[in-house]
Amino acid sequence: MSQGRSGRRTPGTASAARGRRGVRGALVGLLAATLLVGAAGPALAVPAPPVNPSDGELADAQAAQDAAAAEVGRLQAELAVAQTELERLAVQAEAAGTAYLAAEEALAQAQAAAAQAAADLQAATEAVDAAIDRIAGFARDRYVNDPALATASALLDSAGPGELVQRAALLEYVADTQVDVLEEVEVARVRQANAESAARVTRDEMAAAEEQAAAAKDAADAQVAAQQGAVEAASAHKADLDAQLQAAQIQLLELQGARDAYQEWQRQKAAEEAAAAAAAARAAEEAAAAAAAARAAARAATANASSSSSSSEDADGPVSGGYGYVKPTSGRTSSCFGSRWGTLHGGVDIAAPIGTPIYAATSGTVVRTGPATGFGTAVYIRGNDGAITVYGHVNAEYVDTGDRVDAGELIAEVGNRGQSTGPHLHFEVHPSGAMYGGQVDPVPWLRARGVSISGC
Repeated sequence: MSQGRSGRRTPGTASAARGRRGVRGALVGLLAATLLVGAAGPALAVPAPPVNPSDGELADAQAAQDAAAAEVGRLQAELAVAQTELERLAVQAEAAGTAYLAAEEALAQAQAAAAQAAADLQAATEAVDAAIDRIAGFARDRYVNDPALATASALLDSAGPGELVQRAALLEYVADTQVDVLEEVEVARVRQANAESAARVTRDEMAAAEEQAAAAKDAADAQVAAQQGAVEAASAHKADLDAQLQAAQIQLLELQGARDAYQEWQRQKAAEEAAAAAAAARAAEEAAAAAAAARAAARAATANASSSSSSSEDADGPVSGGYGYVKPTSGRTSSCFGSRWGTLHGGVDIAAPIGTPIYAATSGTVVRTGPATGFGTAVYIRGNDGAITVYGHVNAEYVDTGDRVDAGELIAEVGNRGQSTGPHLHFEVHPSGAMYGGQVDPVPWLRARGVSISGC
């Protein structure tokens, strides 16, 4: 790689530079020797000594740096604890958001069940009315055709035992022929009572579930917001302490540099005095040696004057497993599937900069996209194999509900929306086809399909 591209010199360039320095040094030595031989003047002038910091000043600067470093270390530990707590709360908030979505889905199902119960209630009411109409019609007909059977007093009005027996037999016949009507009335009333009870229980249970899910979501969101504020405050404090530590380090380096400069001045002064005493005796010999060294250095510089380098870049795009499945995005695995702090983290997190492409892990149909509690914004795809794949915390989605996508197709980009502590993709797999439940570890699921995600 050339110096113009990287700022680093190749071995050949460094050798050439050393050769040029050797030439210059030889010429300077030759000139100095000539001056010393030609005139027996005074020794070379020595510059004024630099400021020499005291040991106390150096000790104070070192103590200030150590104190700042200790405070930064202490705050770094506190910040790590706060960030861990934030991650825990974020996972719980994410789970609460998923539970809220599940409650919404259950509420929709309950509303459908309530509608069915209302239909059942209407049918039961109509059945009761129809049965009553039949009985009323029968009674009306009998009253018109045989008034003697209109009331129970028909038996008491009998003229004698023979007529009593005759009317009782006739009433028994009427009861036998209309028993199906009476049974229908009873069944209809039971169905009516059951339908009313089912509708009432379903309505009460779903109202309670919705209220509990909303309360859990609100509490989790509030905890995350509070902890986020604490982390931001700790980060700001740490930034101030980092600035103080940097200032203390600069002060110490300045004092140490001044001490080193003074010591170097002393060494240089002693060396110059010794060199001046011996310079006149060896001036001629050094002049000849310097000329020879200059010629040799020039030849070496010419022989080592060139070098070359090359570089290559990796290609971008989804990593395919070769079985109709691909890795959903590129980046570092920052969190794996599993339980944490009593809550299931239902996917794998892949950290990547905002805007990193997200690809469909498999071919299928987009069943939901847009705002999603906990995930901020998410895309749900039902694959051709029936499994639901979820892509959460996305910055932007490029597909709509109902779209057909192929494995490896660009569907979104990595973001930091929702309950997230940094830019990443939260990727889930629901093999059962459930939208908001039945998560399994995506890493072995993809590995079985030829796609590898390292880090878990």
